[in-house]
Amino acid sequence: MDTTKFSKTPNIIDNTNIGTPLQMRSVAGYVEEKKSMRDIFLDEEDFEDAEVFYPSKMNEENSNGLVEKEVEPIEVQPFLMHVSSKNEVQIVATNSTPNALLSKQDDEPSPFILANTEEVTLQHLKHDCIIPVFSKDNEKTIAHQEFIEIVLNAVSKVFPHHSISAPEIRVSHQIKGRIPEAIHKNVKDLLDHEKTIYYERMAFIIKIPSITDRINGNEVSLTVGGVRSYNLENLYNKKTFEKFKLFVGFQNKVCCNLCVSTDGFLDDLRVGNYSELQSKSVELLQNYNAELHLMEMKELTQDYLSEHQFAQLIGKSRLYQHLPKLEKQKIPLLNFNDSHINTMAKDYYEDKNFCRLEDGRINLWDVYNLFTQANKSSYIDTFLDRNLNAFEFSKGIQKTLSGNSDYHWFLS
Repeated sequence: MDTTKFSKTPNIIDNTNIGTPLQMRSVAGYVEEKKSMRDIFLDEEDFEDAEVFYPSKMNEENSNGLVEKEVEPIEVQPFLMHVSSKNEVQIVATNSTPNALLSKQDDEPSPFILANTEEVTLQHLKHDCIIPVFSKDNEKTIAHQEFIEIVLNAVSKVFPHHSISAPEIRVSHQIKGRIPEAIHKNVKDLLDHEKTIYYERMAFIIKIPSITDRINGNEVSLTVGGVRSYNLENLYNKKTFEKFKLFVGFQNKVCCNLCVSTDGFLDDLRVGNYSELQSKSVELLQNYNAELHLMEMKELTQDYLSEHQFAQLIGKSRLYQHLPKLEKQKIPLLNFNDSHINTMAKDYYEDKNFCRLEDGRINLWDVYNLFTQANKSSYIDTFLDRNLNAFEFSKGIQKTLSGNSDYHWFLS
């Protein structure tokens, strides 16, 4: 691969046809030695053309598993990673199945969220689900599948030389209905075409498996995703700005936990049309500082909590839920409830990847992953907010160990 055309600064940049000019973001002030993205992600590895494999596609020919999409070549590539010899985005198609709700196989990795969610295909959302409307003007909402495809298109623009996985989609709160012709039928007599469904809440992730790094022995890969909850919309009124949540971060491949930082998360994205949603998505991807995020996560591996300190953290986290309102306002936010804290306490002893050491100590990277692992039991609409809080809280505890943080209450 000819890298002479690429910038040597560790920035995520692109020059696709977006209305606003791009700005270079340097993180030289954050690190002692300035490294290229190639050095950060590859570390002297030989890199070849990237190819993504899924368990269901391992024994199939590429022609059955890949859909190639031509994109215009650009002069600057966001990451100097595994680059295809052609300027094309390879999207791994989902395994076609007549059953829209996918059953989880024993050898498949854990989903990025559990709670009461089910996995569905993009085709199911397109062909089997109705689209809610705003009741007073009958204007349709931006459908779940449209949201996913707009973000997928933005990812392909910002990362045109990388393999992109098919979206992993989780839904909850199914809303059922029936067509008017079947209004007087019993449920058992309803035919398939007489039933209507849509899902109130939806979350998805899109993986870019050719962009990876390793933290404390755990491989993490770049991941983009979003959340849509119709319950946050006033569908009984006229159409107005619609609300979305969007993020870019990393996924820990060991446990599929998501790692989200502040500059990679839009918690209240409001748009009125498709073009606004796409431009905001591209802007988020371009402004995300991957190197800084990785550096901050790697720093968590250097600090440890003793068994006593971890027990203090668990106990104070339980007390935090019942603090008087005025006292609670003086303490940094912990957006986890007793159920999450109980899961963390259990995993401190039993989790095979992030449990304590033999002497009872545990590093903050493992503590952070105990938080994100427990967060998988959250509902879709609170999932990303808690994920971000886990990262900020872990950094706050790290500062407390250095003696300069407002989080000292949790360890005192």
